[in-house]
Formats: sequence, C-alpha cells, structure tokens
Amino acid sequence: MTTKHLDKTLDTGFFGHPMGLQTLFMTEMWERMSYYGMRALLVLYMTASLQEGGLGITVAMAGAIYGLYTGAVYFMGLPGGWLADRLIGGQKAVWYGGIIIMLGHIILAIPAASSFYIGLIFVVVGTGLLKPNIGAIVGQLYSAEDRRRDSGYTLYYMGINIGAVIGYTVCGYLQVEFSYHHAFGAAAVGMFIGLVQYKLTLKNLGSVAAAPIQPLSPSAQRNTYAVIVAFLIIVAIITGMAMSGTLIIDPVPVAKSVAVIFCLIFLGYFGAIYFGGNLTPNEKKGMNALFLICIASACFWSGFEQAGSSLNLFGRDYTDRMLGNFEIPTAWFQSANSFFIIILSPFFAALWINLAKRMITPSYTVKCAIGLIIMASGFIVMFFASQYAAAGLKVAPYWLVATYFLHTVGELCLSPVALSAVSKLSPQRFLGQMMGVFVLTYSIGNVIAGLLSGNFDPNNVEQMPNLYLQISLFGIGVGIILVLLAFKSKGWEQAAEAEAEANAQKA
Repeated sequence: MTTKHLDKTLDTGFFGHPMGLQTLFMTEMWERMSYYGMRALLVLYMTASLQEGGLGITVAMAGAIYGLYTGAVYFMGLPGGWLADRLIGGQKAVWYGGIIIMLGHIILAIPAASSFYIGLIFVVVGTGLLKPNIGAIVGQLYSAEDRRRDSGYTLYYMGINIGAVIGYTVCGYLQVEFSYHHAFGAAAVGMFIGLVQYKLTLKNLGSVAAAPIQPLSPSAQRNTYAVIVAFLIIVAIITGMAMSGTLIIDPVPVAKSVAVIFCLIFLGYFGAIYFGGNLTPNEKKGMNALFLICIASACFWSGFEQAGSSLNLFGRDYTDRMLGNFEIPTAWFQSANSFFIIILSPFFAALWINLAKRMITPSYTVKCAIGLIIMASGFIVMFFASQYAAAGLKVAPYWLVATYFLHTVGELCLSPVALSAVSKLSPQRFLGQMMGVFVLTYSIGNVIAGLLSGNFDPNNVEQMPNLYLQISLFGIGVGIILVLLAFKSKGWEQAAEAEAEANAQKA
C-alpha cells in the first residue's frame, strides 16, 4: 500500500489534481454518455405505441421495469466491488465492464423487442463492474491527509455530467430524427470511445488498483470463476424462458419484492463488515457516520430518479415543447440537470476548499442532509406545475427547468461529498466493498423511484399534485432528522479521519 501514495501530493498535472484523474474523468464521461443517453429514452420507448416504434406497455409496468433496470445497474456494484478487491483489481474491472456495456448497447440497437431486455442485462452486468470501481480508484489517487479529495470528486462528477449532456443531446436528436434504435447505437459508439481513451492513458494510474487488495487463494479463485459461470448460465436460462413465454414475469410485484430484498442485503452486508470485519472503535465510528449518509443517499435517489420516469413523461405529455417552429426533444429536458452541474461544479469544488481554509468544515452528514432537503424542495415546484396539468393545460418548460435546478444543487451537495465520505471513512481494506455497499443505496432509491413513477396514472392526472407533494414532504422530513443527528456524527467522522491519517503516517 505504501508505494501507491508516493509523491501523490506533488502530482498536480490535471487542474491541480493527479493525472490519473484525467484518465478516470474521460472514461467515466464517455460511459455516462452511453448510460444517460439510453436511460433518457428508456421509459419513452417502453410507453410509446408500436406504431411509434416503442413497446406499447403501461406506465406502471414501464416504471417498474425502469426501476428494476436502474436498481440492478447499481446493485451489481456490490459483487463488482468484491471481484475487484479480491480477484482482478480495479483497473481490469473498469476495462472489462466497459466492454460488456458496449456490447449491451450494440444489442439494444437491434430493432427487435426480444433483444431489448437482453441488451439491458448486458448493460447491468457491465456497469456493475465499472461503476463502483472507477469511483473507488478516484479516492485511491489521494493520500489520507490530502485535502484535494472532495474537490477531486467534484471535478470527476463534472465529467459525468459532460458525458450526460452529450448523451442526452445526441441520443435525443437521433431518436426524433431516426429511431430509438439509432439512439441506442450511438450509446455503443460513446462507450467505444471511452474504452479507447482508457487504454491509451492507463499509464496515468500507475499501480493504483492494478491488483486486488486482498487476493484470493488459487482454489478460491477457481471457485469464484465457477460461481460466475453458474450465475451467467442461470441468467441465460431465465431470460430464455421469459422470451419464449414459458415464464411470465409481472414487473410491478417483482419490483416491490426486489426493493425489500435490496434493503435486506444492504443491512446484511453493512452489518457483516461492521460486526465481522475486526474493526477498531474509530473505524466503527466512521461506519456509523456512513450509515446516516447511506440513508440520505437512498432517499435522495428515490426522488432524484423521477427525472428518467415521471418527470420524463411530464415533459413529453404535459409540457409545451414548441420553440417557434422547433419541437424540443423530450430527452433534452433532462440535460438541464447536467448543464447546471457543469456550470456549478467549479463553484462547489472551490466552496469546500475555501470553507476549510476558514476552518469551517460541515460534516459529511450535514452536507448530505442539506442536499436531500434542496432536492425534495424541487417537487414543491412540480406540485404547482402538476396542478396546471391536472386542469388540462400544458405548462411552460421553465417549471421542469426550475425543478432540475433545485435537484442539481441538491445533487452537488450530496453525491460527490457522499462518494468522498465513503472513500475517507471506510476501513481501507474494505474500500471496494464499501463503495459497492454505498452504490447499493442507488439501487434502493432507483427501484423505489420506479414504483413511485408507476403511480402517475395518465388516466387520473388529478392525483399528480399530491403524489409530488408527498415525495417532497418525505425528503424534507428525513433531511431535518439527519441534520439533528449530525451533531453526533461530526465526532464519529473526526475520529475515523484521525485514525486514517495516523495509519497513513505509519505506512
């Protein structure tokens, strides 16, 4: 571990940050281009009629499938982080994950209903390998005492959103001018560019995450590969049965069950590390603080991920999209979030550094709670907008834009800070697995988001205002509770950080 951190404080080649951040920044940018470009069209494609080139399924089913897909994308980060820690290392996990994602988008580009679900499975598996590990590697570029970590994650997050803007713009345009499958093909091209860039600049990472942190014994490696092969065979059999009609799957009850299962797995895995990981008292204090951050994250994403589902449909069905003679593609509205992040990210990166210089360091819990409250307030805007929609009117685009602005400010307060907290407060020997556990909160939030969006019945538009209001009040309430608990969690965080710095000095 000692060789990884040599001269890190002297590496300022990428806007004052290590050059390895450039490699990760660009790779994640193109991967997110492919992911968000496709995600923006997912619910639209499923709910569009067969004549419009879609699947023609109900909003409730589409919302459940959307939630299951996006939830599974992040759930696979749990085994993905474990495989990197114990079997192949983070660098290879990112590489193999990107290849599988690209293949998934190529399959989605095939104009056939049966291939659609197969393509989604590929994207799920590939993202599970890539997403948690690339985030963990960002943290490993910095030593424990390096105060550039938070701003580094914010810059990394800006790369994510540059990719999202490209994805929304390109895929949204291709869907309108050509077809959904042309847009899915463009996502495959984006991932290919990301892979080429990653391979060419891999030297920037040096030895960081090049090998597993806790490698398995040869016999355990063979057993792990056997389990992977068995898992893939089972998935192939279930998929084949579903495609042939032998197995009937109703996505709504499945999504409800999966939400419960994900919560139980999160609690079980977190508890296993907490109680069975031989943690020191200070490491346990860091885990206590991380638990609160995970609660904030799950609640945040259950509201934020309405962007790809209920807010997406609101943009299509209840928003006046005409700009002169030009009709704005529905997917373009989601790019508002990414544009705001690109504009605001440098300010937030500077904000935490300048506050630290003035000895003002809000706890990770406070930052995340504030982010949750701000995001939830965006649904108050939608409460008023949906009242106009319920009255039979099409609303101006600025209602959605204002909502996305508030969601963006909340996201910048919570998401990069939470990632940084996981990399800083987690016991380092469990870093990859803890990043996977944290990404599991995205899964919980996404599945719940899909179920919530399924409640937006197009035949009962009058219910929409109260549904948005309920989401808002719940998020604000949880945020207030977390702010009150932050008085205790501040001490937990300080104890965990002090131990991490002491261990780094010993090394």
